[in-house]
Amino acid sequence: PMTRRVVFTLLWLAFLGYAFLLAPPDRPETVDLIVNLSSGNWEGINPVIIALFNLMGIFPFAYGAMLFADGRGQKIGAWVFAAASFGVGAFAILPYLALRSPNPELEGPMNPFLRFWDSRILGGLLAIAAIALLGFGLSQGNWSDFSQQWQTSRFIHVMSLDFCLLCALVPALLGDDMARRGLHNPKLFWVVSLTPLLGLLLYLSLRPPLEGTAAEVQDLPQSS
Repeated sequence: PMTRRVVFTLLWLAFLGYAFLLAPPDRPETVDLIVNLSSGNWEGINPVIIALFNLMGIFPFAYGAMLFADGRGQKIGAWVFAAASFGVGAFAILPYLALRSPNPELEGPMNPFLRFWDSRILGGLLAIAAIALLGFGLSQGNWSDFSQQWQTSRFIHVMSLDFCLLCALVPALLGDDMARRGLHNPKLFWVVSLTPLLGLLLYLSLRPPLEGTAAEVQDLPQSS
């Protein structure tokens, strides 16, 4: 566990240092771009950037679907990091990964809040939205323009790296999430881990519910 904590801490510090010291400088129009992206005023904005920005809004929900059950057995509250990830992505997820301990079992009973995040419907809606956004960005986007902006805009540059890092960090939570559901399948673990974003969303859409897993455990005959 200590090695894992050191690795995630160093990764977090390296990402912070790169984002603020080595990434391209910000453009004067970045604030306007963020406002327009957030408000749906997308006219004249490259579809690749529209898709990427909205996919970064899907990731916190996808991570929340693993974080809140995981946080039940931690000394730290997962909700702080999950909420912060809506604004800063992997900058919030990495500290949680550094501070958490392995937690392959669900602590405590289910409640409506946890059922929402555990819902296959949530996973399905996220998957549909992600597929639509990926199709839009890949088919309609101007990739030469995106490449230029990636090289000259800190916002676009860091957001792109944030997306890649969130894809890469999925295995850090996936193993325990699978274990809490009685899924001991290395092939499934690697298929989900190595399929960026969509692998995770399809997993969330199909995984056995925690409540069902807990009920099965409770129904087992008790030894005297």
